[in-house]
Amino acid sequence: MEELHDDAQASPVWAIFSDLMAALVGILVLVLVWVIGIQLELSQSLEQEKEKRLAEEQRRMALEQALADPLASGRVTFRDGRIGISGSVLFQINSDQLQPEGETLLKDLVKPLQLYLDQHDEMLMVSGFTDDLPIQRGNSRYEDNWGLSAQRALTVTRTLIDQGMPDDQVFAAAFGPHQPVVPNDDNAARAKNRRVELTTVPRRHTGPAAEGDNG
Repeated sequence: MEELHDDAQASPVWAIFSDLMAALVGILVLVLVWVIGIQLELSQSLEQEKEKRLAEEQRRMALEQALADPLASGRVTFRDGRIGISGSVLFQINSDQLQPEGETLLKDLVKPLQLYLDQHDEMLMVSGFTDDLPIQRGNSRYEDNWGLSAQRALTVTRTLIDQGMPDDQVFAAAFGPHQPVVPNDDNAARAKNRRVELTTVPRRHTGPAAEGDNG
């Protein structure tokens, strides 16, 4: 009778222990599944980032190849996806009138830029920049460097359009004395900051919802 009583007491203990082990195994399985899921998600994110960087690098190389001749001649620079043109090539100081050398350069850039934009469904942003010196006294055409940089950007934009670039592929932006490439410490540095930059940007496509939104 005593042996039967001992067996009756031992059975619930083993049953509880068995349930605890089953629960522990279940928890471990859930943790393992969660870890595997996280690893897969990270792997997919890394792969997507890798593909994105590869696509950006391919676009950069394609644009650089399209601009091979102007780059080789030293008339333009290409850094971080931005095409830089010295202000002294395009304009005289405090002027928005395009110089013959600048007009010739822009004419050489139109075809390779348009070809690139067509192939990649992108647009061209023309940005005007100045140095930090105020507008010369007696120049009543501009109140400040914002106005000068804006007009220079517009002059380049209109010239590109006149030379064959579709007007829906290009737009102008002005930055005035802001975002210099080097500190305005001397005349040589200021000459570098007086510039126009051409940057390719993704074209914004209007969807059905946006077309129907009149607000």
